[in-house]
Amino acid sequence: MYEWVIIGGGIQGVTLAVFLLKTGKTKVDKLAIIDRNHEPLANWKRNTKIISMPYLRSPAVHHIDVAPFSLHSFVKKGYYKESTAFYGKYKRPSLELFNDHCEHLVNDLSLKSSWVHGHVQKAFKIKDGWQLQLENGREIRGKKLVLAIGIGEQLNMPDWAMDLDRKSPTRVYHIFDKTMPDFDSLELPITIVGGGISSIHAVLKLSELYPSQVTLLKRHSFRIHDFDSDPGWLGPKRQTAFHKEGNYVNRREAIINARNRGSIPHDLYIKVLNRVKRKSLAVEEGEVVRGEEKNGRVYLYDKDDKMIVKTGTVLLATGFLPSLPGSDWIKPMIEKMELPCAECGYPIVSKALQWGPDLYVVGALAELEMGPIARNISGARQAAERIVNYL
Repeated sequence: MYEWVIIGGGIQGVTLAVFLLKTGKTKVDKLAIIDRNHEPLANWKRNTKIISMPYLRSPAVHHIDVAPFSLHSFVKKGYYKESTAFYGKYKRPSLELFNDHCEHLVNDLSLKSSWVHGHVQKAFKIKDGWQLQLENGREIRGKKLVLAIGIGEQLNMPDWAMDLDRKSPTRVYHIFDKTMPDFDSLELPITIVGGGISSIHAVLKLSELYPSQVTLLKRHSFRIHDFDSDPGWLGPKRQTAFHKEGNYVNRREAIINARNRGSIPHDLYIKVLNRVKRKSLAVEEGEVVRGEEKNGRVYLYDKDDKMIVKTGTVLLATGFLPSLPGSDWIKPMIEKMELPCAECGYPIVSKALQWGPDLYVVGALAELEMGPIARNISGARQAAERIVNYL
């Protein structure tokens, strides 16, 4: 039996694993990390590679290691030049640096020896811990269980896009869909739907590959914010009042209002404007309600049935659905153990992120306690700190 079982091997799960190991709360042979992918951080690496994100949005102190300045120390060892490793006044790390730092930690701690490739079907409490049943028939037992699953599997496909996909399945894709073909096999021109940071990284990449063949289609004007929520949420400035709020409906509303959804930092905004000025990229504004394919092209229309754009392929950068992740096996667990949940269906947990006996949550599942930073790298660090400090 393992001491700790973490379900989810993304940023959240791996960060907690690093904190547990480095603070001596467990050993690598007493830890199991269950994930659908074959390697740690696979979804993170795939998604950031697709959009060719050069620098993270978050500052250099947000990473998966325990020491706050671990990224700086990594750079000083001579692996990278300081001038290219970080960008801007917030010292945002390059994606290459961040990923290499993660890989260094994974190898240094032998995390892959804790890796269990599989998909959880059932989780139930036993006398001395938890028993998990995987899709392949394997059973895993652990004294303590952590749910570190996110919403990354829940792609947000608008109704009009699903309708278009049924009729013309090779004409519309979500940019983070694992079945999406390579860009060079897509029918030109390409229209990317969305106004947030993922869509901007994608249009910058594609307009470089296919100048004057790419259109950004967004519902609203550009929203310029350095971060996806006010930095005050990283500490007591915003967190104190949030934790004093006992009504979880109000907490959920505070989280929704705090997030700068569909926003981009100023430097990306300038890059887009430059591409538009050079006519290598077009930008249109409008809300799509219908799409159809005819004469070898896709036509997108607004609520007045006015055509917004004519294109070859539609790529959706429309984010993820916020509904409870892993609900197929988590909901039966909730019902059987009578685990407390708010009206939105998300867990009500302790300050130590404990949801039930020997059961913890991090990431999206912890956001009613952690606030709007829960899904971010900073939230992963704070969640890991809370759990290891409680033990």
